Amino acid sequence: MTSFPGSPRLTKGAIVGLDPFNPIASVVVFQYNPATLTRTLTPQMSGNNGNRNEVVRLSGPPAEKIKLDIEIDATDQLEKSDTIATGMGIYPQLSALEMLIYPKSSVVIANTILMAIGTIETIPVEAPLTLFIWGAKRILPVRLSEFSITEEAHDVNLNPIRAKVQLGLNVLSYNDFPITNIGYGVFLAHQVVKEAMAVVGSVSNLGSVGSVF
Repeated sequence: MTSFPGSPRLTKGAIVGLDPFNPIASVVVFQYNPATLTRTLTPQMSGNNGNRNEVVRLSGPPAEKIKLDIEIDATDQLEKSDTIATGMGIYPQLSALEMLIYPKSSVVIANTILMAIGTIETIPVEAPLTLFIWGAKRILPVRLSEFSITEEAHDVNLNPIRAKVQLGLNVLSYNDFPITNIGYGVFLAHQVVKEAMAVVGSVSNLGSVGSVF
């Protein structure tokens, strides 16, 4: 699919799972950016306990939830006889998303062996740090809370070739991480960018404040 030569270059959203032992296991760049993105922010107020002295105090950043639908389609790749698309359809892209919520099979096997030989303590299973990337100004650590896949078309071998994925993401803040975790710094950097954007927006609106009164 070609685009108008004078059109600006499109920045694509992405979801990336950071795993130091398998760094490229879950890198999903959106084939088509979602047309809409729903964000719900719930303020975290200290005053919720009824203490009047705390009514306007914040206990932390708002709890933020993001919902979006992404579409994955192998039509263009199939027309070009792409070997991955013809052999597996969009199964690899769907698998990269799904692995964000699967424990590593190597850890499962290791724990099975440990239990079989009578070891009480097993290896804790840690999910990769998941980042939702929506342009340079919004890079957020998130946890998948909702995940629905609708496979809309398949090839002759029943590989999915077109699907719609509905995602629900809970944004993780610096309150959710130890200070040494990369997620702590990623969210803090996001908030610093947001504060700078708020200043820009406030300054641009100063001229119209007088007309309100």
